[in-house]
Amino acid sequence: MARKGKKGSNREARDTAGEDADQTSAGRSKLDGRSFLYVGGRDCQVAHLRQICSNFGAELIHHDGGLREAVSRIDTVLPSVDCVFCPIDCISHDACLRVKTGCKKFGKAFIPLRNGSKSSLERALQTMNERDTSR
Repeated sequence: MARKGKKGSNREARDTAGEDADQTSAGRSKLDGRSFLYVGGRDCQVAHLRQICSNFGAELIHHDGGLREAVSRIDTVLPSVDCVFCPIDCISHDACLRVKTGCKKFGKAFIPLRNGSKSSLERALQTMNERDTSR
């Protein structure tokens, strides 16, 4: 029986986290209307990553880092985004270098992520949101 109670409390914690994300998208986020490029990562997580950005009121554009899409497409997308995220464990060296040089050229923020996990992106967005709120 103690296990059931524990499961319930985990579910409540997840529900509360979901409510926080919904409140963030309800207008409290300083990331509203911004667009981000995510280069690399795992294809199976793209929809989840887009939802995380959407919870902050932002749009996520994904480039697979050269697996199926031409790496040169990064140069055409960069001018239209606010910043670029790259999970350093799931991106080719060529794509990463192209992103870094493109970010310098267009004056965009480059944010390397420790890994391609959903929580890594969420933490980065939360940090950005908090920094923008404190300004």
